[in-house]
Amino acid sequence: MANTKSAQKQAKQNPKRRQKNLARKTAIKTAVKKVLAAIQAGKVTEAQALLKDAEAKMARAGNKAVFHKKTAQRRTGRLAHKVALAVKAAK
Repeated sequence: MANTKSAQKQAKQNPKRRQKNLARKTAIKTAVKKVLAAIQAGKVTEAQALLKDAEAKMARAGNKAVFHKKTAQRRTGRLAHKVALAVKAAK
């Protein structure tokens, strides 16, 4: 068990943070899967709309230190690139 008052508080906060972070990660994975599914189905305009949602979730997760900022940027960039290729292929 934690010895100091601050360590006790931290021990209380950690499970709450873990749950929030887990929920954010799950939401990001779901959003990315939706974008990829839309691309696979050939629904380009839907994929572009879903991309905005996924980008927002990833940016927020990067700012909240769910994962590193550059990781969020890299994942966003890769996903945006896939959507851009789908748009190009649809034309």
